[in-house]
Amino acid sequence: MSGRSLAPDLARGFMLLPIALAHAPAFVSRWDLGPAALNTIAAFVRSLFAENQARAMFVFLFGYALGQLTERQRARGSDWASIRELLRRRSRWLIVIGFAHSALLVPLDIVAVYGLTLLLLAPLVRARDSVLGWTSVLTLVPATLLLSWQSVTAQTAAATGEPMTVAQTMAPDYIAHVVAGLPFWPLKTAVSTIVVVPGMLPGIWAARRRLLDDPERHAPLLSRIAGIGMAVSLIGRLPMALLLTGAWTTSMTWTVAGAHALAGYAGGIGMAAATGLVAIRLGGGHGRLTAALAALGQRSLTFYLFQSVVWVALFYPFTLDLRDDMGFAGACAVAVAIWLASILLADWMRRAGHRGPAEVLLRRMAARPRARDVS
Repeated sequence: MSGRSLAPDLARGFMLLPIALAHAPAFVSRWDLGPAALNTIAAFVRSLFAENQARAMFVFLFGYALGQLTERQRARGSDWASIRELLRRRSRWLIVIGFAHSALLVPLDIVAVYGLTLLLLAPLVRARDSVLGWTSVLTLVPATLLLSWQSVTAQTAAATGEPMTVAQTMAPDYIAHVVAGLPFWPLKTAVSTIVVVPGMLPGIWAARRRLLDDPERHAPLLSRIAGIGMAVSLIGRLPMALLLTGAWTTSMTWTVAGAHALAGYAGGIGMAAATGLVAIRLGGGHGRLTAALAALGQRSLTFYLFQSVVWVALFYPFTLDLRDDMGFAGACAVAVAIWLASILLADWMRRAGHRGPAEVLLRRMAARPRARDVS
């Protein structure tokens, strides 16, 4: 495992499954195609497990990675000015990668949002714990309102039989596809930073304490975080899941949508903590599956982008154009298949000694520029 802590990599590898499930239905035109029972089960599982919660786990682990990076630089003797410049370079290249992802592949990008958030809020990486806590709590309000509005709007559209999905706005050819999203990208990216902060800052706090790097030392705390977070998630998100499947017949309300979004943060952090407990259980013996999943986590940015390549290849009009050929359950099955294929590919890369190309690119681009030879 190259001396790396197991739990963060396991968490990042697992995280790509709920991300794929959260995105997949957006690429099909009609959610009611296929067996109704399977569509209902898929909608229930996705709402309870992935929607809004996948993003929260992703954001928490992004914050954790920032904390890890900062602590490593401090251990090497770097001062804050050097660390801040490194974070800013990294943020700018995340924005570039995210822009390319959104323009060239799919409009469901979070990478540029991370980059912009880090660029704006880099000083918070070294803020006091109390500042991290209060900032996270206060930003939960606008974040929850934004996510609730998105849920209410989407559910209203779905009730008319025309769900708001990427499939509804796909361009007929690739050039038109690239051009179509450019005018909206800056505003969408800027607004989306709101939902990053509440989960990112707890990740920084957790990294300072090495909760996932040394899970054995923090097992009681991880157990409490996992138990409380996942319980809150279940209670807060169950009403929305029941509503989407028709088991609860009422109209979408802001209360239901708000509880679903707010509980997603708790569930995302809870799932990250649970991977720390899994790492403790696994101990020092890493089986083939564990090594493969950790390899996927080490290459999470690469395989996040890989998912988008597959979405384009399968569903867009200028590729295989399968958007009208499967419903909700079919799209979710594709998501699971992509995740399993990612594990196999990441394991092959591990055994072949290949790092993730996106990770290599980001590290090289964000590295300190070499001093020019003026002799």
